Amino acid sequence: MRITDMNWMQVEAQVQRDDRTVIPLGSTEQHAYLSLSTDSILAERVALEAAFPLGVPVYPVLHYGCAPYFLDYPGSVSIRYTTYLNIIRDLLDSVAATGFRRIVIVNGHGGNSSAANFIIEWMAEHPDVQVKWHDWWRGPRTWAQVQAIDPVASHASWMENFPWTRLPGIEMPTEQKHLPEKGTFANLAGKAARAYYGDGNFDGYYQRTDEEMNMIWLAAVKETRSLLENDWR
Repeated sequence: MRITDMNWMQVEAQVQRDDRTVIPLGSTEQHAYLSLSTDSILAERVALEAAFPLGVPVYPVLHYGCAPYFLDYPGSVSIRYTTYLNIIRDLLDSVAATGFRRIVIVNGHGGNSSAANFIIEWMAEHPDVQVKWHDWWRGPRTWAQVQAIDPVASHASWMENFPWTRLPGIEMPTEQKHLPEKGTFANLAGKAARAYYGDGNFDGYYQRTDEEMNMIWLAAVKETRSLLENDWR
């Protein structure tokens, strides 16, 4: 269920029955030929599909994240890391104040992952709350499924190309992209990043079959659901 589809009284009753909830985190940034909201779309969708059968409410996705390296690509937005950690703190403080004690954060953007360490600090200050950080695309079972299909997979390549991240009327290149060897992702920003990454695909084919993508998606939903079901203290 979506928090969006509940009122405060329903949420108050919900936490008396079940203290689990999900917070999806995304980003608004270049994804080559895919939607600028790819990370947000995927994080929210996998969270909803994982939580729905369990009756666990899902908060609206946070559409903005940390992506300073993409600011030369029009439409991309980046929040400063210090600001982002404060946002995460405020989100967790608010959700915990509501009464949720078991929280899964489903993250869809690698640039946000530095906040995972902050979560440990936050939990130390809130010992009655447990938070699980889940980068959904690199969960062990999901990533194994990606690698079984094609080991050349990366940002804005086929592995993020689902029917719900594509844009109407946009044709995908058919070749397998290979970036030249140069530096590291973290050391490129601004014009240098755009010159190196070009259209924004980091490596790999731009699209694979929907059948293959569905195999990845089912693995991701199942893996995310298992976090909600199991291994709470």
